[in-house]
Amino acid sequence: MKIIQEKWAEIHKQPVISFTMINDNGMEVTCINYGCIITKIVTPDKNGNYENVVLGFEHFPPYITNTPYFGAVIGRVAGRIQNACFELDGKTYTLCKNENNNHLHGGVKGLHRVLWDAVAVENEGEVGVRFSYTSPDGEEGYPGTVQVQVTYMLNNQNELVISYNARSDKSTLLNLTNHTYFNLSGNIKRDILDHELKIKSDQFLELNEELIPTGIFLDVTDTPFDLRKGKKLKDGIMANHPQIELVGQGYDHPFLLNAHHDEEIVLWDPGSGRTLTVETDEVGVV
Repeated sequence: MKIIQEKWAEIHKQPVISFTMINDNGMEVTCINYGCIITKIVTPDKNGNYENVVLGFEHFPPYITNTPYFGAVIGRVAGRIQNACFELDGKTYTLCKNENNNHLHGGVKGLHRVLWDAVAVENEGEVGVRFSYTSPDGEEGYPGTVQVQVTYMLNNQNELVISYNARSDKSTLLNLTNHTYFNLSGNIKRDILDHELKIKSDQFLELNEELIPTGIFLDVTDTPFDLRKGKKLKDGIMANHPQIELVGQGYDHPFLLNAHHDEEIVLWDPGSGRTLTVETDEVGVV
């Protein structure tokens, strides 16, 4: 196993460093210290051809704006906060409005748009990168100085393990995630409509017209959201259902995971034979 690091670009006269983790099977994961962005994941298909299975940009400049949030760590709060404000401990905090009247994915200067400190990590059977960033009190309107640490580790089981740790000096909101887009066909040869998705979830959250959860849990039974036995994406996102149509024919909903923390989410591409399995210690997934 090994990890390669090199200067990829510059921003604000500071280096943007690219880290490529390579395991003994030839799987590669490349990430950068700007936004902790995962720029590439290279894995073999059923015929042994190694190809990239995530979306991103070939060069750095588009990542500066990165409207789709390709591959980035999202925070302080992933998702939307209605009216860009919240109440905590009897005090109302006003946040940056960056999607109409709402606050999305941490604001204009979310964690996806900052340069993180980064160090390579090499342990027995795994290599990775540890990123750290201190978000100052009041950044994008959030209370508290928050020290955030995100670690990516690649092992020889072809697992990419993402760990999040944070400490704040005040009560605050924090809801971190990674925003990587996958296309398992490899090098985006095909769309993902024939990918099959399985999620162990009996319920999902209803969204309003601004794509903000209403707090109402809906049963997945007899809906396109019933992914418990697996479903081709085209059979779900092309369905005639008000919640599917609300997001422009797709899924952008929180699924409440059943109480089983193993192979909760599985995405399979029959064409390439690649499978992505996602496990989490959280109660839900979007």
